[in-house]
Amino acid sequence: MKHLFDSIRPYTEEETMIKVKKMFTDPDFIQQLMIFEDTINVSEWVKEVLACKTQLDFRLTFADRVFHYFAEKTCTKIHYSGIENIDPEKQYLFIGNHRDIVLDSAFLQIYYFKNGYDATRSAIGDNLISTPLFFELARLHKMFVVRRSGSLKEKIHHTHLLSSYIHHCIFVEKESVWIAQGNGRTKNGDDKMQQGLLKMLTYAAPQNPILALNLMQITPVTVSYQYEPCDSLKARELALSENAPYTKQPGEDANSIIKGVAGFKGEVHFAIGKPLCEELERIPQKLSLNEKLVMICNQIDRQIYEHYFLHPQNYIALDIQENSDRFSTQYTQNEKLAFINYLNEQSMVPDVPKEKMMRYLLDIYANPIRNRFKDLKI
Repeated sequence: MKHLFDSIRPYTEEETMIKVKKMFTDPDFIQQLMIFEDTINVSEWVKEVLACKTQLDFRLTFADRVFHYFAEKTCTKIHYSGIENIDPEKQYLFIGNHRDIVLDSAFLQIYYFKNGYDATRSAIGDNLISTPLFFELARLHKMFVVRRSGSLKEKIHHTHLLSSYIHHCIFVEKESVWIAQGNGRTKNGDDKMQQGLLKMLTYAAPQNPILALNLMQITPVTVSYQYEPCDSLKARELALSENAPYTKQPGEDANSIIKGVAGFKGEVHFAIGKPLCEELERIPQKLSLNEKLVMICNQIDRQIYEHYFLHPQNYIALDIQENSDRFSTQYTQNEKLAFINYLNEQSMVPDVPKEKMMRYLLDIYANPIRNRFKDLKI
């Protein structure tokens, strides 16, 4: 029987186990797993996966292991905080800053696994699952599809369907949900909650939208990368967008996914903030809906800026841009020289001048400090 959300939902428990058995007996897929052979016995791993009885077993056996494989190779340290802010018996709408296509939500799932919780549902854009394999893997890992393509009428339908589905996850299926704070990743390091996304969430509860948002227990989450693995790709896209809309080439999103997962990140910090229930309750009733949504956006941004971990590279970038040394106590000269060398390497692309690339690269790393201190006189 076809259900309302079949076109966007992840696989059910039964569907997952059927798909897993089909995928992990496919010689072509198993051959692709051989990239992990340097540290993982792939044949034994496949046997372990095929022995899984539940979705959670599968995710702990497969996804958790894949994550740790790349984390060990691309991260020097991973710090988690904030699990004490949530109750494992309750459901939350996690809204996160968006720097990487896959990893931003993956860090939340791993933090959940570390504390004995099952994964949340997570949103992913339909433009990012352009291959059948990506689509299958996404649906196997509790990801639901955000459909962005189609006519204006289709886009309106997709928006209302998405709103209804997120409400269904939280209030009916009792599942927490992760969504990004906007459509697409933050390209310039300036994390901002998009008001339109909050507006979308109200479509399924038009009679009392703020109450519905409050009951969803909106909880900001923040990921901070010492080095953004896709910084060069982002800077190039921004530079090429100055005079005309940027057109992605075939395979570009897939390349960003691969580079984001496999690229060097250094230290990574992931923080779960506090649910915004009290903040939403204090919103004056006399305000218009749009004014109320602006206030909620500001509260989400405030927590993300507060919990963003500032690395030495952030301070160096701002000092370079301002031609000053006001943050010089936050880094060493060796760290500064190493980061300048890194930026020089990342700025070497064939179709953008180095000076322009450098400007956008510095923005990626300097803007988190601007956001943290924008209301402070420092």
